[in-house]
Amino acid sequence: MSSEAFYRSLGGGRYESGPATAGPWSPGTQHAGPPSALVGRAMERHEARPGMRVARVTVDLPRPVPVGPLDVEVTTIRSGARSELLEGRISSDGRTVLLARAWRLVAAPDDTPDLSPLPPVPALPGPQPPQTMTGAYLDGYVSAMEWRFPPGAPGAQEPGFDTPGPGTAWTRQRVPLVAGEADTPLTRTLTAADSSWAVAFELDHRRGLVINTDVTLVLHRDPVGEWLCLRSATAAAGGGSGLAHGELHDGTGECGRILQTLLVAGR
Repeated sequence: MSSEAFYRSLGGGRYESGPATAGPWSPGTQHAGPPSALVGRAMERHEARPGMRVARVTVDLPRPVPVGPLDVEVTTIRSGARSELLEGRISSDGRTVLLARAWRLVAAPDDTPDLSPLPPVPALPGPQPPQTMTGAYLDGYVSAMEWRFPPGAPGAQEPGFDTPGPGTAWTRQRVPLVAGEADTPLTRTLTAADSSWAVAFELDHRRGLVINTDVTLVLHRDPVGEWLCLRSATAAAGGGSGLAHGELHDGTGECGRILQTLLVAGR
């Protein structure tokens, strides 16, 4: 399979993973963005009902997702007139590698006020050279996404993955999620959401072990367009753990939030 898509459908809920899914830590292990989007795609299609939208997805990562064949299944836990709770699972060789739950809600009335409490993000910069990340594998997911970091203050270190956060980055996919298919606002957002804490590297992930165990995406409206902006920061405490919290924006304004729990430990 070429890098023309993250996945190729094999039918019956089974998918072949492409090399573009490989994460920054190993060419044999996937970045959590593409499989999160793959289960989100299945949730959108599962017993879809007009006038309903996926408003929240929480993904748990009990073990690394290998770059290989994956099986995806979705079930309905609870279905009502205005809300549904869905559960998704991705398996590899019979072992669960990703679990997800999503709330699908009836769309809000058109006269609902547009509330936007966050300040706007910097405008999308022009084209930039490919991003680097010290010690990372760059030929998979990192290269399959286009990254643009707004310029920092004059004289400051050039923004990028190797610049300590908080951080802001615009991103879009260079390849579709599934070969031969158009992406949706939800899948595009889930593909990018797991990168939130990497935009805000504030804990030294090279000297110690810093890795997220989950990602929660909440969308108060569907994003518009292919470009998404992540504005992210990190909280942490000795004797505790880490928390990456991100804002999600598109070209018209904010559209959601991202939370990730960070495991922080010695190597």
